[in-house]
Amino acid sequence: MLGGRSVAGQVFLLVVVIVLLLVVAAVVALVLQVRHDTTQEARNRSLAVAETFANAPGTVEALESPDPTAVLQPRAEAARERSKVDFVVVMNTDGIRYTHPRPDRIGKQFVGTLAPALAGESVTEEITGTIGPLVQAVVPVKDPDGRVVGLVSAGITTANVGGTADQQLPLVLSAAAAALALATAGAALVSRRLLRQTHGLGPHEMTRMYEHHDAVLHAVREGVLIVDDGGTLVLANDEAHRLLGLPADAEGRHVLSLGLDPGTAELLASGRVATDEVHLVGDRLLAVNQRTTDRAGGPPGSVATLRDSTELRALSGRAETARERLNMLYDAGVGIGTSLDVTRTAEELTELAVPRFADFATVDLFDAVLGGGQPDAAAALSRTALGGIRKDAPLYAVGERIRFVDSSPQGRSLATGRPVLEPRLSDAPGWQAQDLERSAQIVDYGIHSLITVPLRAGTLVLGVVSFWRSEKPEPFDEDELALAEELVARAAVSIDNARRYTREHSMAVTLQRSLLPRNLPEQGALEIAYRYLPAQAGVGGDWFDVLPLSGARVALVVGDVVGHGLHAAATMGRLRTAVHNFTALDLPPDELIALLDELVGRIDQDETEAEGSAPVTGATCLYAVYDPVSRRCTVARAGHPPPALIHPDGTVEFPEVPAGPPLGLGGLPFETAELELAEGSRLVLYTDGLVEDRERDIDVGLDMLREALSRAGRSPEDTCRTVLDSQLTARSSDDIALLVARTRALAADRVAEWPVPADPAAVGQVRAAVTRQLSEWGLDELSFTTELILSELVTNALRYGDGPIHVRMLRDRNLICEVFDSSSTSPHLRYATMTDEGGRGLFLVAQLAERWGTRYLPAGKVIWAEQPLP
Repeated sequence: MLGGRSVAGQVFLLVVVIVLLLVVAAVVALVLQVRHDTTQEARNRSLAVAETFANAPGTVEALESPDPTAVLQPRAEAARERSKVDFVVVMNTDGIRYTHPRPDRIGKQFVGTLAPALAGESVTEEITGTIGPLVQAVVPVKDPDGRVVGLVSAGITTANVGGTADQQLPLVLSAAAAALALATAGAALVSRRLLRQTHGLGPHEMTRMYEHHDAVLHAVREGVLIVDDGGTLVLANDEAHRLLGLPADAEGRHVLSLGLDPGTAELLASGRVATDEVHLVGDRLLAVNQRTTDRAGGPPGSVATLRDSTELRALSGRAETARERLNMLYDAGVGIGTSLDVTRTAEELTELAVPRFADFATVDLFDAVLGGGQPDAAAALSRTALGGIRKDAPLYAVGERIRFVDSSPQGRSLATGRPVLEPRLSDAPGWQAQDLERSAQIVDYGIHSLITVPLRAGTLVLGVVSFWRSEKPEPFDEDELALAEELVARAAVSIDNARRYTREHSMAVTLQRSLLPRNLPEQGALEIAYRYLPAQAGVGGDWFDVLPLSGARVALVVGDVVGHGLHAAATMGRLRTAVHNFTALDLPPDELIALLDELVGRIDQDETEAEGSAPVTGATCLYAVYDPVSRRCTVARAGHPPPALIHPDGTVEFPEVPAGPPLGLGGLPFETAELELAEGSRLVLYTDGLVEDRERDIDVGLDMLREALSRAGRSPEDTCRTVLDSQLTARSSDDIALLVARTRALAADRVAEWPVPADPAAVGQVRAAVTRQLSEWGLDELSFTTELILSELVTNALRYGDGPIHVRMLRDRNLICEVFDSSSTSPHLRYATMTDEGGRGLFLVAQLAERWGTRYLPAGKVIWAEQPLP
């Protein structure tokens, strides 16, 4: 409105400018009047004061006295102060001052016009003196004879006379401001009313708006009529002329005289409110809506709109059909392929198509597709999904194997890769040739029309989809054929994705199962139970192993490779194989973890150099070695959750095991923790999938695990069952490996140990002691081979090793002979030549023992050999 572009804005600005001009004119007139009044007041006051002082008694006598200043100066100052003038000056006829407000000016020449006063006349003049613009009057002082004996001048500055004017001007300005505000408010109200009436448009814009409105009015596909309160037609657009058949001169005539049908004419003439009243006008059904025009303050009358419902119904039917098809395609994109399961995806297609598109829908896929393989065009198909409005249709059942003949619509679709439309099945001999008896049953059931669409994924034809119609009497048409083709094309992408996933999942599961231990090895140190649960989606890299070691010891290992799929499973297999190989070296846990860390670093380096490969990230491992003789367990871990320990009394703890970095980081040493386990203790190893997921922190998971272990049964199997029942509410998003081992101790009567003096003659003493011990164990038949093995091992220790030397013999599942010495040199098996005097001892040991080897200790080594018990 303030911009002035609209009519309202222009009116508002004009009113404001007029009021401003009036205010400015009033202020200027007041200022001029005040200035004139001020000057006149100054003339009158100065003249009155001068005449009063000149005619005052004693003024003449003072002028004639010897010292006029002494008499007149006090009088003049008193008169000046009482009269509020700026000065009262008395002077002689020569203009020399006798009085002045400033004493230093007395005796000096007066500045002003004196001639009229010397002639006996009073004079008033405006001058600019030392104190600014002023008005001064000069009056003669006459003696009784009428002779001028002196002069009196009184003066006042104009600034000191403006008191009244200063009080009037603010009042006038305030009144002007109030008038301006009132005028502005009034102008704003008027402009606001105009703004509502003109909608903020200027004259040219209003003209253009009316031109546009007129063009739109006559261009819309809806009739518009405006009738005044007398029933006269004021306006009718082109569509109204067409729909009602109005004459060219209809505007300005009464609606009852336009030749309309009585019902329509009566409605238009009455002006009553109507909503979607249907009137038959010629061969058209018109929907009429009518409203009055005076409800918002407009002129009395009514406005009516007309729609041809005959055309609208046809258009709305086609629009509704198109909308339903678009919705179906949208739902197909959202609802088909929610799972990576081939069968479920096929079922989702039939659930979407029935009953929205067809009364029955079937999906037939090649058997290889269901297993994730490539389809074979020569193979039979399997009915994978069947959906219908009823369950008793005589169609092939789900699971039934089908071979379509070449003349059938399904056979043609599979051969050509194109959809086939059979509008009338009763007249389709090629379809009936598939199964004459079943075809007749289908036709008798009421199914009369068919569309078949091949399931194509690129160049592969995965199967065929069939849509059957029975309820609607109209057959399928070409538009529905196109819709079916689009629907199946979207489903084919999801089915192919599910097929590929099934293939990769099967490969990964097969690989993973081949890499995990199938049976636990025989050993007597631990009673073991385990569980392995794959993730809900895909396969992961969790693994475990139980590895017998020398000296009746057993190694337990649990590892985890972060991620899922073939890469994680393959990496897990590489790590498990590496652990098997490193275990053969009989290394301490920390050294074995260090070698595994170095291996992962090399794998990462190789994978990084290979384009498109991903390094091993997040691989963890826990390695524990249990010795049933000392009941000690040595544990090391690399980024893995700590083990849990259940004591024989049922208490649960998580031992402090130094947490090394995950495998592959390198640069940091690993540490071990040594635990002394009472017989019957249970050591629980697990992967992080058991205690951690997206909805649960690891601390919460450990607390839950502790609570479950505290109430678990005493056997490892009961422990596994209790833990999984309490920890898992649904299938985990990560793999879970759980290993529970209950410890056993090798009884003291199954262990024999002797020190060996540094004397070759001690070999005979060892043989005798061994023979006695074997006799006590009832193993006399092993005496010869055992004496021979120990003789060779002790002799090697005396000859090549360092003391002290001692021999230990263990009766476990095997008979184990061990020779300890403090030397770090390792014997090697070799073939001795005919001329060699020695070198055949280890060869003899290797032939007599089932297994033999060397185990290094912090100080020295152990050479051991195992023999099976008879």
